[in-house]
This record gives sequence, C-alpha cells and structure tokens, in this order.
Amino acid sequence: MRNPSVEKLDGLIGRWTLTMSDAWFLEPPGTEVHGSTTFEWIGDAFILQRCDFGGESAYELAIGHSDARGGFAAFYHDDRGVSRLFHMAFDGTDWTLTREDPDFHQRFIAEVGKDVIAGRWEASEDEGRTWRKDFDLTFVRTTERP
Repeated sequence: MRNPSVEKLDGLIGRWTLTMSDAWFLEPPGTEVHGSTTFEWIGDAFILQRCDFGGESAYELAIGHSDARGGFAAFYHDDRGVSRLFHMAFDGTDWTLTREDPDFHQRFIAEVGKDVIAGRWEASEDEGRTWRKDFDLTFVRTTERP
C-alpha cells in the first residue's frame, strides 16, 4: 500500500524537460542549460527524481515522508559527490525544499502546474537573513504519465 502522504506527489511522475536559466555562475549572461528529469515511484513509499544536463547525470533526489514528524524529507546527491538533506513541503501547487546547515542555507521554491513547474534555487550565507538567487529551474512535461 502506498504511503498516502507521498501519494500526493504522484502528479510529478513522468518525464520532463529541464531548463536552467538566469544563473549567476553561467557566462555570458542569458545562457540557458537544457536537460531532462524523471520522477518515478520506488516501491510504495518513495519518489526518485533523476536529473541530467547534456546527457551527464547532474543530481538525484529521493523523496519520502516521516509519518511521526508529519513532513517530507528529500535526500539529494549530485555528480560532485555532494549529499544533502532537505526538509520538503508540497501542497499540490507550492513545492519547497529547505536546508539550514552550518555551511550555508539553501532553498528551492516552485509553483507546480499540471505540465509546468517554475522554480528557483536560492542560497544564504548569513543563516537566512538575506537570500541570493542561484538560478531558475523550469520543468516542462514531455510524456503523459506512465
């Protein structure tokens, strides 16, 4: 039986194109990086997001729910070998990932539609008092749900 809380994420399942834009670290300004991402069920309790840019694996995000704590958690790992734990919220329209770690704070804020997810990654080096945008991330569904 599927975890009913994770079942709320079922609308993400499928394949999406991915566009990274307005990134402070990409030159020249206006550069876009294109890729793809998939969301798939892993058993009855987890959703795995796999992302790649230009055929290269970029990151994976494993999403689950803690019934006792009443919240989502997402484990992130990327091609640099970086692993992070994010707290996650999802209400069907608004999707956020946040972490408040000693190195810096980070968050992803997105608006989720049926076929488009428009989001941005932000970072804070002063414990969340001020934020800078890292980049925009736009997902566009390419396939109907399996």
